[in-house]
Amino acid sequence: MFEKVNGKVVKVDVGMAGGVVARNGAMLFYTGDVSFAPHQIPGAQAMGGMGGLMSLAGRAMAGEHERTMLAQGNGQVHYGFAGLEVHVVHMQPGAALRVEASRLLANTAGLQSSVVSVMSSGGGGGGGLMGALRGAASGALTGQGMFTTQLSGQGAAVLLAHGGFLELQVGGPNPIVVDPQAFVAAYGNVQTELKAALSWRDAVGRGSGEAMQLHCAGQGVVYVQASEEKL
Repeated sequence: MFEKVNGKVVKVDVGMAGGVVARNGAMLFYTGDVSFAPHQIPGAQAMGGMGGLMSLAGRAMAGEHERTMLAQGNGQVHYGFAGLEVHVVHMQPGAALRVEASRLLANTAGLQSSVVSVMSSGGGGGGGLMGALRGAASGALTGQGMFTTQLSGQGAAVLLAHGGFLELQVGGPNPIVVDPQAFVAAYGNVQTELKAALSWRDAVGRGSGEAMQLHCAGQGVVYVQASEEKL
């Protein structure tokens, strides 16, 4: 699987990993016989009907979609991106990893991947197109995308962050409340809900991510970056 070379670079044997999906521009160098091809996360294309409108609204206002490349063959590839800190998450069956697309560097190709709505994970905001627009507006305001990448199965994924990672254990009687701009990912059975800390008028006036709070409950781990800088 992935092995950290230092705090900002990982390496992986592509053949042993069964293929690797990584964001565009993440490959630093490789040795061996490795091929690269464009890759599309299932669900990343806008669906028809209301789903398509919701997807379009979310991406137009939050802009969280990232292009990815699939590496296959036999060889070792080194990955990194923009000098950001990296963290490897080793995944087990039955647990899901939900991560902002801009904060996912790479993952083993055998993981099941999809694009899911924050609202489907307890994100609130109401249903239908108006709910989608409200969720997208919150995403644009806070830096927390309305849609996230969900990975499941057995394998590994590599996260990106500014200034290093904090691993917060979720499972106590009270939820962990995170600044959406500092949120990187949630692993396990973690439900997230984006809530307004101030009135909508105050939030828009201040233009601050702190006007919104991400409540995390359930069982698992939440990864937070030591910065509010958006990737």
